[in-house]
Amino acid sequence: MKHLFVSVAVLLAALLALPAQAAQALGRLVHVEGMRENQLLGYGLVVGLNGSGDSTQVKFAGQSVNNLLKQFGVKQGQGVDPKSKNVATVMVSASFPSGFRRGQTIDVTVSSLGDAKSLRGGVLLLTQLQAADGEVYALAQGNLVVGGLSAQGQSGSSVTVNTPTTGRIPNGATVEREIANDIADGPSVRLSLKRPSFETATAIVQAINTRYGQDIASTRDATSVEVQAPEQPTQRVAFIAQLQALGVEAGQSLPKVVFNSRTGTVVIADGVRVRAAAVSHGSLKVVISERPQASQPAPLSQGQTQVLPQSRVAVEQGSGHMLRWPAGASLQAIVDTINSIGANPDDLMAILQALDQAGAIDGELQVI
Repeated sequence: MKHLFVSVAVLLAALLALPAQAAQALGRLVHVEGMRENQLLGYGLVVGLNGSGDSTQVKFAGQSVNNLLKQFGVKQGQGVDPKSKNVATVMVSASFPSGFRRGQTIDVTVSSLGDAKSLRGGVLLLTQLQAADGEVYALAQGNLVVGGLSAQGQSGSSVTVNTPTTGRIPNGATVEREIANDIADGPSVRLSLKRPSFETATAIVQAINTRYGQDIASTRDATSVEVQAPEQPTQRVAFIAQLQALGVEAGQSLPKVVFNSRTGTVVIADGVRVRAAAVSHGSLKVVISERPQASQPAPLSQGQTQVLPQSRVAVEQGSGHMLRWPAGASLQAIVDTINSIGANPDDLMAILQALDQAGAIDGELQVI
């Protein structure tokens, strides 16, 4: 199983990695500046739950219900706390693409804020979604789609599948305020590279100037490219569409080895090579056990029973392995060698980090 884990991670990296110098659509390499998503956030209530809402311990849930009832003319006595388990307080988030007009809809994500057990079957009441400037840009409401479930018996035993306290509402928010974009402003458009690279920026400039037969593209750094564009809006939109479909040979980036310290996942990109090196990998196990013994006094000695500590220390030396790779060994050779000794992802991390410290890896190690 350990062998399979490492091999699957490497296989996915090899399948997803593009060959060096392969022509790619420009739209995959850059963002058009001025066309970005904006984050929206709101606070709301989900009702209609089957007793799986917030408990009475969540004080702001009762305050929110009281405020809601006041809007409809329902007044309760002073200090009355509505104890409704069919209501859950939630945070509602959404991504608002630039250029969307009033009346268009966007998806929203609804997440429990209190201690609700499940949002399945709930309905989100009208919720205002605000941006960082405090303005309301959309209104959300609708039935939740929850992919998880939770069930609990009277004995206290329970089962939970996925996450029942988070759901989505497809097209659940309606745009009420537009966010202007500056794509039509100025004589040029700026293309921001998703992965800054001097080589890629130069290749983009050359590809655009070659395609249109004139020097309309230029760059000052490795992060962006300026392109002169038509001033007429319709022509500019068509021009940007042509740019995004233009084939560009992206620069060759340094292959990476990515470690996920939280999950133990190791992903090695194709192209990682090692220089001639040898690694000794073994294990040392130290076991300390405590076995207290009672010491009884002799009869009629008027002594007291004493507890004497007894410690046992054992050291177990695991069978070490000496790994050796020839210069220029490929990704597959590295994985096959490490798998052959039964190493797990943690061992793989330690071995590759040691090789990197020794300067024997042609690639970049990154920990996330």
